[in-house]
Amino acid sequence: MTTPVPVPIPVVVAGALGRMGAEVVKAVVGAPDCELVGAVDTTPGSEGADVGLELGLGALDVAITADFEGCLCAASQAAREGGAAVLVDFTHPKVVYEHTRAAIAYGVHPVVGTTGLSPQQLQDLAVFADKASVGGAVIPNFSVGMVLLQQAAAAAARFYDFAELTELHHNRKADAPSGTCIKTAELMEDLGKSFNPVQVEEHETLQGCRGGQRESGLRLHSIRLPGLVAHQEVLFGAPGETYTLRHDTIDRSAYMPGVLLTVRKVRSLGGLVYGLERLI
Repeated sequence: MTTPVPVPIPVVVAGALGRMGAEVVKAVVGAPDCELVGAVDTTPGSEGADVGLELGLGALDVAITADFEGCLCAASQAAREGGAAVLVDFTHPKVVYEHTRAAIAYGVHPVVGTTGLSPQQLQDLAVFADKASVGGAVIPNFSVGMVLLQQAAAAAARFYDFAELTELHHNRKADAPSGTCIKTAELMEDLGKSFNPVQVEEHETLQGCRGGQRESGLRLHSIRLPGLVAHQEVLFGAPGETYTLRHDTIDRSAYMPGVLLTVRKVRSLGGLVYGLERLI
């Protein structure tokens, strides 16, 4: 009896020529259980070009298009029996909400790495995904190491009342603070406690130099410089000691195992999930 060959997962990559999108294209092409079926990018002069040739991978017979919804429609219609398509989105905060909503509307499972969605937008998308019965995932950071840092920060928050978070990224990142840093703060705040009780009346001679303060009292600091990729530090303080948690992304390839894991799991989800820790 012949064993049936598994049908590859059809994948569309939005932002295919960007730093992260290019890595995703390479990862999808190199994964035997995935098939690249669409590449969306708005880089001038790229329309119609083979994405593989543009990225130095050789011809892939997948043309770059700026027509996002047209690409979703084609991927949805071409998806083989038992295998709905997946969208991996690394684009821009200004369009991520519309992209995610459109993917759900077309029955394409969104895997969103673009940060910048507001809590209300996340809630709206979760409701829409539930109504459409389309699983999706919004992942602020695809690094397993970062998930471990976040879990460690949430555990440490039980024992420390003073903490500040700093995230450092390349200077072409559009949103600040990063979605990863916000997610870390949210996990620490799940305890329901307040942080950084006032010890002295502070005065900033330069507005914003103490960072952004959340309702919980946690302070978040953002640094943008060329030469950086993605880095985060959580610093706890107590009388006579400090405790530092830090994660450094040296290369964007570190995110690809998490991306592929999410692509493989998203079609079995019952709704929209937020955070890689929900999948591992």
